[in-house]
Amino acid sequence: MTYSGAVKVGGPASVHELTDLMISKVAVGAMNNNAYLLRCRATGEQLLIDAAAEPATLLALIGDDSIASVVTTHRHGDHWQALAEVVAATGARTYAGRYDAEGIPVATDVPVEDGDTITVGRVELTARHLVGHTPGSIALVYDDPHGAPHLFTGDCLFPGGVGNTHKDPEAFASLLHDVETKLFDRLPDETWVYPGHGNDTTLGDERPHLPEWRARGW
Repeated sequence: MTYSGAVKVGGPASVHELTDLMISKVAVGAMNNNAYLLRCRATGEQLLIDAAAEPATLLALIGDDSIASVVTTHRHGDHWQALAEVVAATGARTYAGRYDAEGIPVATDVPVEDGDTITVGRVELTARHLVGHTPGSIALVYDDPHGAPHLFTGDCLFPGGVGNTHKDPEAFASLLHDVETKLFDRLPDETWVYPGHGNDTTLGDERPHLPEWRARGW
């Protein structure tokens, strides 16, 4: 079945099958958060991005193979409601941006800096620190050797704009700068974007709108 990235709370996961990695996307919770289960196809090791809500749903998605690690993209509560229960059930290592770790009420085993590498089996993800939505938000880049990159952006980039900066001009300028210099300037248009809420997009679909976003200030 062709992957669309369109999921809804209570519905099935949508699975993006890549050569070396399988990405399962599911929507959970009252704020329609996306959670992503990454599975290395060579080793079977799994990693979860954002244990946002509905621990039973996430544990069913994870299955009997469990997970080795869970990454929290940022400190906002809708992205870690299920984290304690998922970690208790799986024993997974926890990762979060160094400057957001203190705002997450589950201990962060590995504080993440810009450029750090997180592995799932033989697959490597590169963290990008993006400041503005929160002080320590991170995005994860999988530079697929067999095709276009894949980018997990948390709440920093969505179809139609960057994440909410609560009408703070400095925070908006910071987030737009980081998204431009660390994502748009380094990755091609074909890069597939997996956001923290809602549908997927590509950098190519969003790139023409950067001047519009800058002009409107959000």
